Amino acid sequence: MRKALKISATLSILGASLLLPSCELNETIYSSIYTEDFYKTAADAEKGLVAVYGALGGLGGAPALTLVADFSDDQTYPRGVVGRNTLTMFTYDVNYTTQKSNSRVNESPQQIWQSCYSGIEKANWVIAKVPGATMDEPRKKQVLGEAYFLRAFYHWFLTKNFGDVPVKITPSYTEAEALTAKSPKAEVYKQIYLDLDQATSAGLPSFPVVVKGRASNEAALALYAKVALYNEDYATALAKAKLVIASNKHALLPNVWDVYRYDNEDAARLENIFAYEVDPVSPGLSHQLVGLCGPPGSAGPEYARTSFGSMFAYQSFFNSFDPKDKRRTLLDTNYIDKAGKVVPQKSITPITTEGVLIKKYQDPVSTIGLIPNIPILRMPDVYLIAAEAEARSNGATAAAYEFINVVRLRAGLPVLKAGLTKDAFIEAVLQERAWEFFAEGDRWYDLTRTGKFLTVIPKAVNSVYPVRNVTAKNRYFPIPQDEINANAKIEQNPDWK
Repeated sequence: MRKALKISATLSILGASLLLPSCELNETIYSSIYTEDFYKTAADAEKGLVAVYGALGGLGGAPALTLVADFSDDQTYPRGVVGRNTLTMFTYDVNYTTQKSNSRVNESPQQIWQSCYSGIEKANWVIAKVPGATMDEPRKKQVLGEAYFLRAFYHWFLTKNFGDVPVKITPSYTEAEALTAKSPKAEVYKQIYLDLDQATSAGLPSFPVVVKGRASNEAALALYAKVALYNEDYATALAKAKLVIASNKHALLPNVWDVYRYDNEDAARLENIFAYEVDPVSPGLSHQLVGLCGPPGSAGPEYARTSFGSMFAYQSFFNSFDPKDKRRTLLDTNYIDKAGKVVPQKSITPITTEGVLIKKYQDPVSTIGLIPNIPILRMPDVYLIAAEAEARSNGATAAAYEFINVVRLRAGLPVLKAGLTKDAFIEAVLQERAWEFFAEGDRWYDLTRTGKFLTVIPKAVNSVYPVRNVTAKNRYFPIPQDEINANAKIEQNPDWK
């Protein structure tokens, strides 16, 4: 048995392996204990992999996976309670993300940092140890491929929120190995590419996978396409997106409503390539969005048994939709209460008469049960990645129009007609992304990766948030102060010093 390590909050490996309570140690234990007997069998390998996926629970269940971005963007906003509007108002500082100063840490960048590095640490142990396990060789290769996929996803999620971040690809046997300096963003992407190369060559099963929620070969390719788009590597983004499309494994559902129905998650996997999978059986995985998005008080038959009126869409965003757009039906300006009475918009929320309700996350059946999954990669994303990457590489070609029009036709909109300039076409793709992926934690990153957040955000206001003072430094969040205090090798992001 290895001696337990005293590891700082940085690159947390909390819960990364088996805890042996019989050990008597004098040190304060922040990490778990690895034994030389673990990762020897197929069962060990599978359990280790489950732990890597489990780190998604800290993102989706919190749910920092969506709210950190959604409360910052120009589509959705929070009721101003318990500091949630700190993200919307851009009033956070380096201390906002610390456990001590923020009761909403589970919706903050701190949670992103903790969950992602926990997942990375667990992936590193799988990648280091599973090659020596006695098990079926093809399945061993797949386990490793899934671990590489998840390590790539966690690193990508970190770099799109913080910019330069520590790249961690080996397990932490010692405290010195746990404390790692930041790498330039280019180096982070280089490692993500390497991991996705491993994942896509690992023989991952194609959709449908045996275990729900696991990474497929198509998921690895779709993530590769999106990562490359963010890295402005448009040729790679286009090539990987085309591979997903050509596989014919995934498609858009005919009815956009069916993507989000709480009782339709199995059928929705045709479109949902990878998602935060909800398993509400205690102590399974759930999320707060059902309660946050529903109207305040008794929600009635549409939304949830209990909802709080804590998250809304801007009226201006609702107004941006063509009334024929089927995706607009995923927003509403009134609801039906338990008495069957229609409650108008002016009475929906105590904070504004322009609160638009979000209907992507509804479970009116039970308090624990059929909670909808949170999409992470959907097939419309692949088509729109292909459209943008094609346009950025080759202009507004016929192929670019074909990609975007697949998404528009499902929405009930007419095709986008040829004749746009390159820049105008790219703007159309970004707008299509806004309509397609609202409240899915996507829009903020489209604004930051393109630099549009400085001009778009000040216009996304209402009577509750009449002024939003976004600045250039808000492109990335500050490194959580707790992590800098714990790790002398990490420097704060330059704009936040």
